[in-house]
Amino acid sequence: MPDPKIFACTQSTELAEKIAKSYGTELGKISYARFSDGEFQPSFEESVRGARVFIVGSTHPSSENLMEMLLTLDAAKRASARHITAVMPYFGWARQDRKDKPRVPIGAKLVAKLLESAGATRIITMDLHADQIQGFFEKPVDHLYGSTFFLPYLRSLELDNLTIASPDMGGSKRAYAYSKFLESDVVICYKQRKKANIIEHMELIGEVKGKNVVLIDDMVDTAGTLTKAADMMIERGALSVRAITTHALLSGNAYERIENSKLTELIVSDSIPLRQQSPKVKVLSCADLFADVMHRVHHNTSISSKFIM
Repeated sequence: MPDPKIFACTQSTELAEKIAKSYGTELGKISYARFSDGEFQPSFEESVRGARVFIVGSTHPSSENLMEMLLTLDAAKRASARHITAVMPYFGWARQDRKDKPRVPIGAKLVAKLLESAGATRIITMDLHADQIQGFFEKPVDHLYGSTFFLPYLRSLELDNLTIASPDMGGSKRAYAYSKFLESDVVICYKQRKKANIIEHMELIGEVKGKNVVLIDDMVDTAGTLTKAADMMIERGALSVRAITTHALLSGNAYERIENSKLTELIVSDSIPLRQQSPKVKVLSCADLFADVMHRVHHNTSISSKFIM
């Protein structure tokens, strides 16, 4: 069976290089021509006719990253690639998974349809904001979990009196899954928002006094929720508070909030490149996970062993 070809969108080149190295191959050659008005055009610099193609690119803001993935998928389709897999470590627009008020779009559904229309025959992604987004696709979706590399790191810390925490009610399922493997207690934060990214009120359900707490979430954007929760837990007697968030958007003044908070450590994946370095932010790579799953997909073998959660 011929080896697949792995290509990178510009926003994920560093991660794609790690994935290709872990897979045992090199990145394929692709170029992006840019016009003076900002328009761009991807071009494969090698034949992909009849090949299995993996295109690696997270679709975090700005929307240019999504557009780049769509154009690259379309280029592969029109170049007669046999299988075209969109490898999206971070699936953007996933917070718009339902109508939470009148007259708003369901952005995640729209993105799913765009990806399929552009030519994707399979999607590989990680820690979706909402599991049901898989159902927005008519093509196969491999939904991977960051817990496959976060859990070994957590165990290596050998924390006594470990307690897993969810920063909101919606993340309780994820927190309980971690607690099951770590055989730990669970606490949940209950928050009310004024509007997106602004918290009006937060309460804690559970006891954290004398505990080493680990907050679990799928993404961190402004870091308002995580830092507020961490500070509240320390005030209520927690020995330490760490946070695991798969996707590090870290927009606005997130870095300043993290460095000024009581968080001991923020543990993230490299699904999104960091805007800057911080002594409190530790990055664990998801490259080996994606390379392994891509290898299994190419050779038509089971990937069920990769689903820790």
